[in-house]
Amino acid sequence: MTAPMYVPRFFVRQKITLMVNRYQIFAANPDGSESNQLLAFAQQKRMKLKEEVIFYADEAKTRPVFTFKARQRLDVHAEHDVYDEFGTPLGYFSKQFGASLLRSTWNLAGPNGLDAVGTERRMSIAILRRIWDFIPYLGDLWVPFVFHFDFTDKATGQPVLVSERKKAIRDRYIIDVPDPRVDFRLAAAMAVALDALQSR
Repeated sequence: MTAPMYVPRFFVRQKITLMVNRYQIFAANPDGSESNQLLAFAQQKRMKLKEEVIFYADEAKTRPVFTFKARQRLDVHAEHDVYDEFGTPLGYFSKQFGASLLRSTWNLAGPNGLDAVGTERRMSIAILRRIWDFIPYLGDLWVPFVFHFDFTDKATGQPVLVSERKKAIRDRYIIDVPDPRVDFRLAAAMAVALDALQSR
């Protein structure tokens, strides 16, 4: 079955400020390139004990349209639920803490039997990122490594969601969603979380 709001490709751009991370989510043109159509705008306040990221219909934040919220404070498993604008659950995602010590691994689940696992595509880059984080002073700087995530269905191994990071000072991602069961709001929440929560 196709999700109520299915978008096969979209783009995420990060806007960095002192105390808040902001994310712009843009639609794709018919040829697959990035358009100027803003699908959602997300804002994440840093240093919150219980994570919540709200997605708005525009950058003026006139209307919240969906959100993801942490189930617990400072949870190493990073369990988050995704809700629509009326508080109806759309799905959830969580981090596999043990597996993520070497290679970041996430669970993604939703309606219609959606149950997927996502991992960093290249083990070598995953290890280099961890070494970088432990070097004094360097760990606080921009990470120069380009890393991607591939989500596959746990039962069939078929691709569900792909996040590819592009080389840029400001983080920029191409998100492909080949599985029509994945609601855009769930996919967008997961895509932003891969950036906003990656170091947690």
